[in-house]
Amino acid sequence: MTSSSGPAALSRRGFLGLTGGVAAMGALAACGGTSGGGGGGGTLRLVAVADQQKPLELLLKDYAKSRFNASYAPTDQVQTSVRTQLGAGNAPDVHVVYPGDGSAMSMAQIAQAGLLADLSDQAWTKRIPEGLRPAFQKNGKTFLYSAGSSVIGAVYNKKVFQEADVEPPTTWSGFLEVCEKIKKKGKVPIALGAQTQWVTQLITYALVPSTVYAKNPRFDEQMRAGSASFANSGWTDALEMYLELQKRGYFNDNPNGTTFEQQTSMVATGKAAMAIQVSAVLPDFRKAATSADDLDMFPVPGADDAGGVWIPAGVVVGLGVSARGKNADAAKAFMEFLGEQRNMNRWAEAVACVPLSRDADSRIDPALKSFLPFIDGNKAVPFMDQGWPNAEVQPAHFAAVQELLGGRTTVPKALAKLDETYRKK
Repeated sequence: MTSSSGPAALSRRGFLGLTGGVAAMGALAACGGTSGGGGGGGTLRLVAVADQQKPLELLLKDYAKSRFNASYAPTDQVQTSVRTQLGAGNAPDVHVVYPGDGSAMSMAQIAQAGLLADLSDQAWTKRIPEGLRPAFQKNGKTFLYSAGSSVIGAVYNKKVFQEADVEPPTTWSGFLEVCEKIKKKGKVPIALGAQTQWVTQLITYALVPSTVYAKNPRFDEQMRAGSASFANSGWTDALEMYLELQKRGYFNDNPNGTTFEQQTSMVATGKAAMAIQVSAVLPDFRKAATSADDLDMFPVPGADDAGGVWIPAGVVVGLGVSARGKNADAAKAFMEFLGEQRNMNRWAEAVACVPLSRDADSRIDPALKSFLPFIDGNKAVPFMDQGWPNAEVQPAHFAAVQELLGGRTTVPKALAKLDETYRKK
């Protein structure tokens, strides 16, 4: 996260700004300027969101082929203004694009309208992991540049684990055993701040890759075709597993009355063992801890067979090239520059994500290293919302989880509501 306000101020949209999800909202005020070295490529207009400002300013200084008129703004502003400009034919040469589908500025929506230039012939596109391609590609063509991905897993307090004589598990049954041993030591196994709405989705997102996509990698495609549903899929298993954690007493009291900030404090101070969270908030957990070394992270195993465990890896917000711009060739050349491994490394390090591809110079946060075998082994899928056709499914999911935790609905009713919302035009 590059927002100056920090996760303490995150709304639903703020969370998604960390990961490139739909309808994200940056927190910095709009700003602009001209940067980049002189050269023969002319001046390119670039519009990005605040979360992209730090890496872009870093890389624009080193790009000599073009000059840039670059501006950055909160995403709500950018989504409205850039989408309008795209439709009017006067879009920026390079502009923010969100991975996957589900918003007016998502890759799939803009590419389908013929408004994004095809980047498929660029060398870096060959390095996109297979499981993440739906976030970058439409009809087999690549229309989005992104430097990497954030992951969802268990942020845990190593001291609490040591006191309970447990280690990160690799299976679901092992995960339950770890939680039980921690509970017997008088500690909360899992801190859950479900009052903060975006937190509600994270346990589901951590489990669904294993319960759904490991068994059916074409699930999103089938959902779009109408031949699959939430109700008749591994989503049922994931939500039942979510509730199993609650029934076993592994959450703190009153999750629906607990905030993200309280969740963070519980884990950081050792009152709770872990929290299922997005990796982008690791710095905030570390700031709240006595020592940053007290905290680590591991993938949540959503299957009893370790070989069937998959993980969520959300592609971070990216850039695209206007297909109708007068400077498309120069803009594409800039994208190719961004796709060089050293530049992917620099972008990813600036926003604390896992680079799309890696080399000996890639710097990975030590807490994320246990996730790399899943990403490298094509056992990672984009965050679920990046494949949804509209921006209403996610808040419906938030509400469903809060109602499930409060005993106000059932898993079948919750998933029927999600299916109904998904089919809205």
